[in-house]
Amino acid sequence: MTLRLRQHRDLHGTAAAAAARDLTRHFFVDACRSGRPVAPDAMDTALLLVSELVTNAVRHASEGCALDLEMEADGIGIDVTDYSSAEPTVRTPDLEGSGGGWGWALVNGLGRDVRIRHRPSGKTIHTRVPLPPAE
Repeated sequence: MTLRLRQHRDLHGTAAAAAARDLTRHFFVDACRSGRPVAPDAMDTALLLVSELVTNAVRHASEGCALDLEMEADGIGIDVTDYSSAEPTVRTPDLEGSGGGWGWALVNGLGRDVRIRHRPSGKTIHTRVPLPPAE
């Protein structure tokens, strides 16, 4: 049997990243209860990716965003949808700690299968955290 676990939430405002991390933690609990526990290192990676993607979506797309998580046979699918058509760009990170520039590099470095799907009203950024195959 293939486990198809999904979570969705619309997110807005300054608490969006915190709400996204909470949803992700609940997703891990649901996965464990469904017989598909997630290793701590994969949890950390997923939480960081979710936090970066949602923070950037809220910062650059004024209407908020949506987070979708899905347990797949070989990983956790993460989709963040926003209402801006602008694509993320790689910037030189601010080593002083005040200007950012780390997010897109982190997403591409830690996530797998990173892709941008354009929609009429914005875009969806997809990435995946690999997991060992389900037994």
